[in-house]
Parts: sequence; C-alpha cells; structure tokens
Amino acid sequence: MAMRRAASVIGARALSSTRVSCPSLLSRDLHASPGSKKIVGVFYKANEYAAMNPNFLGCAENALGIREWLESQGHQYIVTDDKDGPDCELDKHIPDLHVLISTPFHPAYVTAERIKRAKNLQLLLTAGIGSDHVDLKAAAEAGLTVAEVTGSNTVSVAEDELMRILILVRNFVPGHHQVINGEWNVAAIAHRAYDLEGKTVGTVGAGRIGRLLLQRLKPFNCNLLYHDRLKMDPELEKEIGAKFEEDVDKMLPKCDIVVINMPLTEKTKGMFNKERIAKLKKGVLIVNNARGAIMDTQAIVDACSSGHIAGYSGDVWNPQPAPKDHPWRYMPNHAMTPHTSGTTIDAQLRYAAGTKDMLERYFKGEEFPAQNYIVKEGQLASQYR
Repeated sequence: MAMRRAASVIGARALSSTRVSCPSLLSRDLHASPGSKKIVGVFYKANEYAAMNPNFLGCAENALGIREWLESQGHQYIVTDDKDGPDCELDKHIPDLHVLISTPFHPAYVTAERIKRAKNLQLLLTAGIGSDHVDLKAAAEAGLTVAEVTGSNTVSVAEDELMRILILVRNFVPGHHQVINGEWNVAAIAHRAYDLEGKTVGTVGAGRIGRLLLQRLKPFNCNLLYHDRLKMDPELEKEIGAKFEEDVDKMLPKCDIVVINMPLTEKTKGMFNKERIAKLKKGVLIVNNARGAIMDTQAIVDACSSGHIAGYSGDVWNPQPAPKDHPWRYMPNHAMTPHTSGTTIDAQLRYAAGTKDMLERYFKGEEFPAQNYIVKEGQLASQYR
C-alpha cells in the first residue's frame, strides 16, 4: 500500500524539512504491500528467567508476546539474540527480511552495509526508545522507515537516574561491598557520603526523561539546572524550579551532579572528552543512562582514577553487550550495571504494546503516531539532526 504523505513538521519532534536526496526513495514502499512478511526480532536471551514472569515480554523467548498474533496473520516471525559477527543468525535473514525489530538493551547494529544487503527491508522498529543502533543516514537514503515506541520507558529511566544519583551521593556501593565481604568500616563510607539537598544538579538534555527527572528531584530541594536545544514552557519551568542554561560549558562547572539525557548523534558522540571533563568540578558525580558513546571511554576511566570524577554510574556502554575487558568494569568509583533502566516489566508491557500497534498500522498502510517516527520519507527527526 502506498503510504500517505506526511507534513514536513510532525508534532513536537519535527522532522527535518531538508530531505536526503536519493532516488531509491521511490523504490521502497514505506508501508506493507499485500502478502506474508518476514519479521525478525532481536532480543536478549532470558534462559531460566523467561518463565518466571508472564509479563517478561522483552526477552527472546517471549518475543514481545506477538508471535501467535503474527503467525495467525500468515507472517513469518524469526527471533534471535545472535546479532554480531559475519556468521551470526541475524545476518542469515538480512537479505529477505521485511521488518527488523530490535531494542536498545540488546541492539542489532544496522549498518549501511546491512541496509545495502537488505533488499526487501521496509521498516526498522525499536522496541523502546533510542534508535542510534541504526545508521540513520543510510536508512534515510534507502527510503526506509525507522520508528520507536516514544514514551514507553521514560518513567523507568527517570526513576533509575534518581536512584543512581542517590547511590553515588551516599557512597552506597562500597558499603554494600563491605557487607558482602564480611567487613565493617563506617569511616571508609562516611568520609565521602553527602546529602542530596542543596546540591546543584544539571541535566544535559531535558526532553521527556530529563523533565521527569527534574520533577522527581524537586522535593529534594536541589538547585536544578538544565541545558537543551529547546527551552521549557515558562509555566513548567517555574513549576519544576529549574533554570535554563543556554551554554552547556557554562552550566557544567556549576554542577555537583551531571546527568546525561540526550540522544547519541554525530554531534554528541564523544562529547564528554578529556577537555570537557577537565572543566567539571573536581569531585563531580556523573549519571549516564543515555548512551555510552557520548563519553570518551578512556577519559572517563582516567578521571575516575584521578578522583576528578568522584563517582560515575549508568547502564549504557559502548558497545553493548560490554566485553569482559571493558575498562569501565574495573575503574574505581563506579556504580555501573548492564543496560536495564528502560526494560522494567512495566516498560516491557508498554513497548510491546506500542510495537504491536505499529505493526498493525504497517500492515494496514496507516500512519504511526507522529512522535514515533525517527526516519520517514528521507527525513530525520529533529533530535537526530
């Protein structure tokens, strides 16, 4: 079915008015043509945990809970966790798949090379938020649609960020390790444990997650700052009690705690390098649940080792899954975890439902919710420009 034409500005997340010039836009329908489709899902494997919760939909075994529905419609649904390397299971299906579903928690890296090989590919769906695992420029040039379930795990991530702030401020991790190791040394914890009240917290990015975090921080009586490409509505800004900082490099030295809440783009990749980190307060705490590649990996290790960064916490790595020798696993003063903040059971239910909704619309040739589009008709969503 031919896709309905969309306006060049869509909702709050406007798509670029400048199209990527590419003749192939005419060769791929952005929505489904009639007939059976081959859909491939890439999710993390849960093994013995898959059966422990009937709502654990985000794993490979339960596959968003849509297998029976898809197969009853006559579609083929292939699910795997094997996504990397030339002989991986995913690569076997690249040449003839129509739809690829992935998640930020176990991302299928959709490179320009894979896109070139995927002659039947029409739609790339992210079950969750954040589609930087896709080469978005290549997807736009190939005339593909890229979409995600916007808003599905914003609460989950914001709550996790607040938890991580408190874990760092109160120096929780060393105390937990003491208990496990049979130790008891209050001084080793207390000498660098603080109250959150009165501290200056700055978020780099104040979209859906950033705003939710600021709202949750308000009762702690912090000094709240935010940097974003868009200023908040004045009434919301007043309600939250946050101050807009137009220049991120002027905001960062003011902060006791820095939280990263922006997408990974060509501009933000490696943004926190040695030079920018040097401008931060000595003893700063950093929480990053956005994307690992926003950080210069070695610069973070060096700053944690020197004490310039007193604590670093997050659940995002570069690459993912993080290899066993990733230096962030072994650097001092960290509270890292695997990428889990946005894949709570509540979030899984939301992004599974959102993915099914978009597939239904795809089969019918209908528009997706406007805010879900990341690439549409050769245009990139504004946050990825």
